[in-house]
Amino acid sequence: MTRSIRSVLLAAGLAATAGLASAQAFDPETAQKLRESHMKLMGAHLGVIGNMAKGETEYDADIAAASAETLAALASGADGNYWVEGSSSEDLADSRALPAIWEKRDDFDAKADALAQAAMAMRDAASTDLAALQGAMGGLGRACGDCHEAYRKPEE
Repeated sequence: MTRSIRSVLLAAGLAATAGLASAQAFDPETAQKLRESHMKLMGAHLGVIGNMAKGETEYDADIAAASAETLAALASGADGNYWVEGSSSEDLADSRALPAIWEKRDDFDAKADALAQAAMAMRDAASTDLAALQGAMGGLGRACGDCHEAYRKPEE
């Protein structure tokens, strides 16, 4: 499958998901499950890129570009309907979302925007060369970490 076909299919899938998400408000349990799945997808693509950046797998411009493109789409498409009140770690046993998300929503949204920007920078760098990919990892890692440190309950 060529990169352009993958891009079209990804865009169509994200558009369909966004349309579904905007058409309904999710109950807390569904919202938590959807956002966990969304984050796991992001983590999988970040892992592909990160392993290349660390030299654990060989750099492949096409694979890096595909993962970075998907990561950027996922980071930009993290739906607000995933973050409904009643889905925090104090409300649901499976949730790691701290209540601070709803107490400091403007800061949380700013961190989400920073992640989207860092993911787009990675998208632009990933297929250039290994050095560019490695250079974009710092901003992406900081954006992930900034949000997780402030708004995600540590694993027990």
